[in-house]
Amino acid sequence: MVMKNCWVLVGATALVLGAAGCGDSGKGGDETPSANAPVAAASKKFTGKMEVQAFKGGFDIDFYQQAAKEFDAKNPGLTTTVQGDPRVWEKLRPRLNSDDVPDLMFPGWGMDHWALAEEGQLLTLDAALDSPPYEGTGKWRDTFEPTILKLGQKDGKQYVLPYYFTVWGWWFDPGVFAKNGWTAPKTFDDLLALCEKIKQKGIAPITFQGKYPYYMLEGMLLPWAQSIGGPQVISDIQNLVPGAWKSPAILQAATMIAQLRDKGYFENGAVGLSHTESQTDFLNGKAAMIPCGTWLESEMKKQMPPGAKMQYLLPPVVASGKGDPTAVLIEIEPWMVPAKAKQPEAAIALYKYMTSPDKAKQFVEQKGTLMSIKGSDAGKLPDTLVIPSQVFKASKTAWSFQARNWYPAMEKEIENALTSMVNGQATPQQFCDRSEAAAQKTKGDDSVVKHKVE
Repeated sequence: MVMKNCWVLVGATALVLGAAGCGDSGKGGDETPSANAPVAAASKKFTGKMEVQAFKGGFDIDFYQQAAKEFDAKNPGLTTTVQGDPRVWEKLRPRLNSDDVPDLMFPGWGMDHWALAEEGQLLTLDAALDSPPYEGTGKWRDTFEPTILKLGQKDGKQYVLPYYFTVWGWWFDPGVFAKNGWTAPKTFDDLLALCEKIKQKGIAPITFQGKYPYYMLEGMLLPWAQSIGGPQVISDIQNLVPGAWKSPAILQAATMIAQLRDKGYFENGAVGLSHTESQTDFLNGKAAMIPCGTWLESEMKKQMPPGAKMQYLLPPVVASGKGDPTAVLIEIEPWMVPAKAKQPEAAIALYKYMTSPDKAKQFVEQKGTLMSIKGSDAGKLPDTLVIPSQVFKASKTAWSFQARNWYPAMEKEIENALTSMVNGQATPQQFCDRSEAAAQKTKGDDSVVKHKVE
């Protein structure tokens, strides 16, 4: 694995604790120290009952349930229940303010786990990571990709652990491209030339998930801003630095989107399409390219027409930009152990089992996504993941736009501003001005927990 630069959380200030986490903690402005998770001896057999709560998204929870059954079979006195919900965080919030907490949880994107860490509601996992893995010798932490593991750290402590992760990019059908003699674009200039050829064929060059503007934000605008101005541009907007959203790099990236709009390179009506609708149009050949994460095939498997294929490419870079052309935007799906868990040792042991090499490879093969465990892509990797895996390994810079989850009100306003621009109701400069206003409103709101990246 090539060692990477990784923009990760390094500190946070909870101005009013609980505002973004689980409710009124009544702890004022001081952070509550988190306890270290206890680590059981490798030979220990667990008994009693254990509860796991997990986000039930595109990958369902059946894999976790099966892993729990296998773990229980290795611990005859243990009964593990794994439950999930598409909005599991809503059910977990009141429970985390009581003594009725699960032992292990994956609360999904609707939970601000950093606020939980600041409130002392999560166990720190460093000691667990320094203990042996489920199989073999050495330290458990060394089985994880270090770039991805860092995304679960705050102030030098590990509060959450990654499982699968997403690589953002663009997708096209290689068969359609080969049939028409098209080459996947590497630069924005390449993209403009290709889009004109595609348009002449009566096909929309690009479609997008218009009802969910963060797809365009993370699939186009932010990667282009990074390509133009480098990593500091992204760090500044996440750190709420005054003027960050009005930087030349952000303005140029927004102008690039407007240019695609003005040239008629977006699918007509895409701004009103859901993720599945736009992705179905892409699969049916109505559009040649679409931005999305590596969950695309798993999500659209049932809608795949016979003969359709999808292949990954990095968002075309700006040739003259200061950014790293190998940079890749990733997202993790974090798991954690509540501080009041009744079976923390068993919870960690189960997660060690779930992240063991064989189980990690099984998840990759069964669910069609990449895992945070080293070597998990060494088995039968789905065709659509071969290139994303290669791109991640070759990248010098892996980054994540965590501000989307930290500051939901700000994110919503930025998404609305982006939609207005794509609709032709706002200029790129007006998009930047509106986004900057949202960021500074967030910065000045003392009820919002603030975070910082390197």
